[in-house]
Amino acid sequence: MTATKPQIPGTTLFDGDQAQKGYALNKMCFSFNSADQRNAFKADEAAYMAAYGLNEEQARAIRERDVLGLLAAGGNVYYLAKFAGILGLDVQDLGAAQTGMSKDAFKAMLLAQNQQPDTLAA
Repeated sequence: MTATKPQIPGTTLFDGDQAQKGYALNKMCFSFNSADQRNAFKADEAAYMAAYGLNEEQARAIRERDVLGLLAAGGNVYYLAKFAGILGLDVQDLGAAQTGMSKDAFKAMLLAQNQQPDTLAA
């Protein structure tokens, strides 16, 4: 019997299958910890992606700066943050893109979730 995977509408779950699917993409993004590697990527994105063996879905999403496409292609948000840094983006930009919100709306949502009800105040 095959267990069905949980579904969360609008969310790509990062599970073992996604990890395998995105291995090359995430390995490439991890390489961006090195300034030399970031510079090599900027100098020739196509050659850099080919050296890591990205498939066409992953390469297209990189070329188009498509964060949701990168997640669907097996990207892990923590590794994609390395790529986003090259573009001058941060994790809140990625979260906003994932949710279809503006960055300001996403930040406001995060702040609202951190508000404690008055009944919990000391």
